[in-house]
Amino acid sequence: MSELIRLILGFKLRALLTEPTSNTALQAFRALFVGVIAFVADAGVLWLVSLTGLHYLVCAALGFILGVAVNYALSSRFIFFVRSPMGKSAEIAVFVVVSLVGLGLTEVFLWFFTETAGLHFLISKCIATLLVFAWNFTARKLILYRKG
Repeated sequence: MSELIRLILGFKLRALLTEPTSNTALQAFRALFVGVIAFVADAGVLWLVSLTGLHYLVCAALGFILGVAVNYALSSRFIFFVRSPMGKSAEIAVFVVVSLVGLGLTEVFLWFFTETAGLHFLISKCIATLLVFAWNFTARKLILYRKG
């Protein structure tokens, strides 16, 4: 955590955002940025497709597809610099499987907060995203992008 604070306070943007690191706190910080960008893509599709009248859970699954693609591209470029020894195709497959578990959790939270708590589905999406972030980051770091 001290490296993250040092980089933030020193305005070392390049080291903070793009230089390879195995520091978990710094990776989590970067994952928040990547997550926000992927969330905008995901929620944007959710909102746009919902305008067609499709059920919000179907729209959420469609938004998920774009969100995962954006997240994979940015995660492998800015967060996890360790390449998986399993090869690119298997790496993408595992990334998608971890993301599918995240989608399942998101759909459950989205349904719960919308149907049970009575929140608008976009607010439910924000809450669900925050709750699922920890799963996605931890699983990707421990399963897919761990060192040797």
